Amino acid sequence: MSDDEYRFLRDYDPRAYPSVALAADLVVFAVSAGTLYTAMVRRRDRPWEGALALPGGFVGPEEDALEAAWRVLREKTGLELGEHRAHVEQLATFSSPRRDPRMRVVSVAHLALLETDGRALPVLSAGTGTATAQWMPAYEVLANEKPAFDHRDILTAAVERLAGKIEYTLTGAKLLPEEFTLNQLRRVYQAVWNVPRLDPGNFTRKMAGALHDTGRKAGRAKGAPATVYTVADEHLSPPLVRPARRD
Repeated sequence: MSDDEYRFLRDYDPRAYPSVALAADLVVFAVSAGTLYTAMVRRRDRPWEGALALPGGFVGPEEDALEAAWRVLREKTGLELGEHRAHVEQLATFSSPRRDPRMRVVSVAHLALLETDGRALPVLSAGTGTATAQWMPAYEVLANEKPAFDHRDILTAAVERLAGKIEYTLTGAKLLPEEFTLNQLRRVYQAVWNVPRLDPGNFTRKMAGALHDTGRKAGRAKGAPATVYTVADEHLSPPLVRPARRD
């Protein structure tokens, strides 16, 4: 470091600028019984005491935003993403000056897709600053709830990101085990797009080039065993265009 650089940093006063805090919020999606669920907490502390919220919190001085997102998820819901096959990506930055009544807080939101077998969801438990932690149908939250801060906007952005990506990629398969049936994958698409049914024949044709037939079969209580697939190509070409969703 040069002497000029040293003197500049020595005399630099960060208090001359408005303070801004950095937060990390996490939208965790999982599919069960044909429904898209998201992990939500109910706040125990002010502001927004008693309101629903996404798991989130402030980024520590020695953390980056992703590290903080994983930490606060564990602290607030008991869910440890490292124990599950999960896909995590940065969603967007939310920086409205009035999104938090305490001070200027910028949030880096992340999207997490959690693998399930389509039947059971991991158990959540209330933790730091939360009265409850629970899985809730994502579309019901958007239709009927008023989450804290701008968390409705964050959840809306996450739903739209996922719904859009599965039109042209196999991102939806990240909500399933590595090996899955076409029926399981179709139910994921129906859940994410919030539609009652996708035509099985058309769905199979669209997926054919992107899946690898393992040669194995999945046992079924009724009917012929279903073929088990893995993802062969992350991209769908041509894309599978989503239909109008149900209200």
